[in-house]
Amino acid sequence: MSEAVRTPEQALEGLPDFPFRVCYRDVDGLRLAHRDEGEGAPVIFLHGEPTWSFLWRKVIPPVRDAGFRCVAPDLVGFGASDKPVDIGWYSYDRHTAMAGTLLEDLDLRDATMVVHDWGGPIGLRLAVENPERVARLVILDTGLFTGHQRMTDAWIAFRDFVLRTEDLPVGFLVRGACKRDPGDEVIAAYDAPFPDVASKAGARAFPLLIPQSPDAPGAAAGQRVQAALKADRRPTLMLWADSDPVLPLSVAERFAAAIGRPSPRPIEDASHFLQEDQGPLIGSLIAQWLLAR
Repeated sequence: MSEAVRTPEQALEGLPDFPFRVCYRDVDGLRLAHRDEGEGAPVIFLHGEPTWSFLWRKVIPPVRDAGFRCVAPDLVGFGASDKPVDIGWYSYDRHTAMAGTLLEDLDLRDATMVVHDWGGPIGLRLAVENPERVARLVILDTGLFTGHQRMTDAWIAFRDFVLRTEDLPVGFLVRGACKRDPGDEVIAAYDAPFPDVASKAGARAFPLLIPQSPDAPGAAAGQRVQAALKADRRPTLMLWADSDPVLPLSVAERFAAAIGRPSPRPIEDASHFLQEDQGPLIGSLIAQWLLAR
């Protein structure tokens, strides 16, 4: 078991517009956190890099109020979840396995999987591997890493920055990928789970896990998930920011075609962290779509 650090609970209290009670599970000696709001068919919200469940705070209320149970985990290494300090501990397989325990421990069925950024490779793989539990997909500004994907200049610059920056400025990175400045209080909330260098290993690891060739670690799994989704007919809603510098709409179109889905609906006036720019709208669109199923 890798050494892990735990963010003090008081550091994550009193955050803006984030009244959701935290729940904990023990998995392989690590304490993993999630938020669990509402009742009804479950909707699982998977964040990515370098965020945590706080990202979904404006999206969850419209979905919850429409009669759904909203479950938003913090991936291992993020948010209120424990954070192994060894970058080498993290892998695509391990992230998927750890996140997958949520489906089993909460016995989630007839679920909708909502994914963003690195939540996509993890959540879409879970959907493919657990068809008896995941019935619908909502995909926001993400993709699958097959080793064939083309990476934008913005992403390459981000990866290189992470490689040379041990004390990763999480809030600064979030602020830079929002259409409008969310303000210092919100940025401080993104920084809150990561008070020191040791707590940032998970955030530093994600960019390094993306396979750069078809035979790199993780690529074969991404290829399997992409092929499975192309043959998969589960209802899918794709929403995409119109101003994402990391994953522009051209990437969205290619990804939709690769998994056999229609073109995504653009979300206007939004950047990569579209939940910050247009959270209530996204929540309402998801709720309306679910109610129409």
